[in-house]
Amino acid sequence: MADQKVVTLLLADDHAVVRLGLRRLLEAEPDFRVVGEVDDGLQVLPEVERLHPDVLLLDLVMPSLNGLEVILQVKKHAPETRVVVLSMHANEAYVFGALRNGAAAYVLKGENGSKLVEAIRTVLAGHRYLSPPLSERAIQTYVDKAEGLPPDVYDALTAREREVLHLAAEGRHNAEIAERLSLRLKTVESQLRRMFDRYDVTSRTSLVRVAQRQGWIEEDR
Repeated sequence: MADQKVVTLLLADDHAVVRLGLRRLLEAEPDFRVVGEVDDGLQVLPEVERLHPDVLLLDLVMPSLNGLEVILQVKKHAPETRVVVLSMHANEAYVFGALRNGAAAYVLKGENGSKLVEAIRTVLAGHRYLSPPLSERAIQTYVDKAEGLPPDVYDALTAREREVLHLAAEGRHNAEIAERLSLRLKTVESQLRRMFDRYDVTSRTSLVRVAQRQGWIEEDR
């Protein structure tokens, strides 16, 4: 075992108890090492770029920026990091969204620990992993159908506009958003106005409702 490669992992979940349990589970494996933890969606990419983990273990429901958007960012800026989603959501829309955005595995939180370890080892070997009872055939059918649809309007947003939208959905004021993203207040206001025009709405509340209805952002938990 002396020459066995160490697998580095970054944990992204907003619940400290969950992260503690995951750390204990994963570090029981002799070749696994947890190198960092984050509890906020906007923190994930900076930590991935700083730590260069082999695997990002990611919850889909994160504050500030949800997991689906995080996956897009990570796959664009750090494609060598494999993303393993750990989620309570079992419906095909969530699974498809994660896979479409670049996740290599989708593990349900109800699974036992050995399945999570199996998923990580599977993606490290270059394969995709889906938790039972998720059906590979059903997901492929969903993907095939989705490929025939016109591009999602959300896809036309810039990464920064998506971050502004997610923070607006949390009820943060424009000044808070500007501070959180290190932007000028006028920049945040202009980005919101562009999104108002794009989605033909006149208020932040209406914009957030459209985004939630289309599944671009999470409903309030």
